[in-house]
Amino acid sequence: MSRTFVCSDPDEREAGISAAVAVIHRGGLVVVPTDTVYGIAADAFSPAAVDSLLAAKLRSRDMPVPVLVGSAHTLDGLAPDRSQAARDLVEAFWPGGLTLVLRHTSSLAWDLGEARGTVALRMPLHPVVLELLNRTGPLAVSSANVSGRQAAITAAEAESQLNGAVEVYLDGGPCAEPVPSSIIDLTGPVPRLVRTGAVATEDLLSVVPDLLLP
Repeated sequence: MSRTFVCSDPDEREAGISAAVAVIHRGGLVVVPTDTVYGIAADAFSPAAVDSLLAAKLRSRDMPVPVLVGSAHTLDGLAPDRSQAARDLVEAFWPGGLTLVLRHTSSLAWDLGEARGTVALRMPLHPVVLELLNRTGPLAVSSANVSGRQAAITAAEAESQLNGAVEVYLDGGPCAEPVPSSIIDLTGPVPRLVRTGAVATEDLLSVVPDLLLP
C-alpha cells in the first residue's frame, strides 16, 4: 500500500523522509519533489530497483535513468575525470536545473540501462529531495510519469499514473517551475547541448562559449 507524506508539516516531513530512506534501502520506489518536476527514485546501485523504476514507467532500457546527487563533491567518486567545462558548469549552475552527461568510473556497481559507460548527473535545488539524497546517497531518478505521458507537477498527478508501483510519495506541493532540466553532453571533445530546459542557453554559453547547440 502506498503512503503519502505532506512535507509542509515538519513532523510529517521527517516521518516521510525516514520512510523513504527505508524503502530505498530495501530496493523499493519513492516519488519525490524536485525543482523541475516530480521524480520517481530508486537506489542507483541496485539493478533490481532500477529495473522496477523502468517497469513502473513502462520505459525501455535504451533510455538510461539519470542520477541525482546531494552534493557536487559526490562527483569525485562517480566521474573524477571530468573536464574543466564540467567543473565550471557545476560551479555556475548546481544545485539547479542542469544535467551533465559524463563518463563514469568503470568500477561503479550500477546498471542504469544502456548507458555505454556514461551517466546523466544532476544536483537538484529542492530541500526535500536534497535531504533524502544526503541520507541515501545517489539515487536513480526519472520523471514520475508513464513514458509518453505528461510529467507530474504534483504528488497526486504522479500517483494517478504510477498506481501501486511506488511505496512512498513525498508531497512537497506543486513544482514551482515545471520545466525539464537542460542537458549537456560532456563525453565528447566539445560540450554539446542535448536538451534546452530550465537553464537559459545564453547563460550556458556565458560559461562554456564553445557549447555546440542543437
